Amino acid sequence: MTEQTALVLEEKGKLSIRDIDLAQSLGPDDVQIAIHTVGICGSDVHYYTHGRIGQFVVNAPMVLGHEAAGTVTAVGDRVSHLAVGDRVCMEPGIPDMTSRASKLGIYNVDPAVTFWATPPIHGCLTPSVVHPAAFTYKLPDNVSFAEGAMVEPFAIGMQAAAKAKIVPGDVGLVIGAGPIGVMTALAALAGGCARVMIYDVVAEKLQVAGQYDGVIALNPAQPVDAQVLEATGGWGADVVFECSGHPSAFKTLFATPRPGGCVVFVGMPVDEFRFDLVAAQAKELRMETVFRYANVYDRAIELIASGKIDLKPLISGTFPFEQSVEAFDRAVEARPTDVKLQITLPG
Repeated sequence: MTEQTALVLEEKGKLSIRDIDLAQSLGPDDVQIAIHTVGICGSDVHYYTHGRIGQFVVNAPMVLGHEAAGTVTAVGDRVSHLAVGDRVCMEPGIPDMTSRASKLGIYNVDPAVTFWATPPIHGCLTPSVVHPAAFTYKLPDNVSFAEGAMVEPFAIGMQAAAKAKIVPGDVGLVIGAGPIGVMTALAALAGGCARVMIYDVVAEKLQVAGQYDGVIALNPAQPVDAQVLEATGGWGADVVFECSGHPSAFKTLFATPRPGGCVVFVGMPVDEFRFDLVAAQAKELRMETVFRYANVYDRAIELIASGKIDLKPLISGTFPFEQSVEAFDRAVEARPTDVKLQITLPG
């Protein structure tokens, strides 16, 4: 263990910047990384305000943060694809590479996976971390640290687009224009959708999403199903991504896809609720679920580096590490024009 300064969630509603003992042992397959930029995720904020997410409960002080980019400062003896000085971003989940899930390529749902800033695992809002090289990715020269820290949330959109099995020319619909909703819309366009409609009840969020070519912001004052049917000649969207996680979205959700279309569930509701399965069966809808991501980080980086995906307009504010508590308090405000807030570390 090595004592480091970190942003620590002491308990529900209490954050502090203080020294804490963190594991820094470098194994032969690991790299050590000086953290540069960390994004604030909705899950970080939820742990701060509620102290738990489902079965994951903050029972002891925990370092927050899992969307990160930085610079390699040391490499293990068996690491060959990374070198000291490389600029990198990291997948925050570490699976058991011998598990059946990992062997199937679905390591994101490995029951043994450990994930930064998910109790009791510490996150990365600290100057230095040690991480498996297999889940550490070199950033191209034209991809900034800020963009590198956006790869993690964008990977969720990439996972959703992959699960949708988009056919070139498909018409998409995204419900929920939060950070994940906007990034899912961009991933769907990159995956082949000709256009993607996006809906939210907050007009300011739709204005942010609608700045992108191919993303069509719907009217928040009008029913989403009526707007989608009008825009598609009464047929419906080929692929629908539910990114809000709000039970009210399910009242008309299955009216928006076409017969034989696909619905991808991305948003995670806080509580159980009922929905109309028969409405989905009557259309023989294909339904897919998303939990984090697997095998998409490299492709996400390629898209950003190519210029086809520009995530920079989604960065709403950047705070120095010493103002981390203020940054989280702003995130709690949930300003409608804020998409992604980030924290930069010294050095």
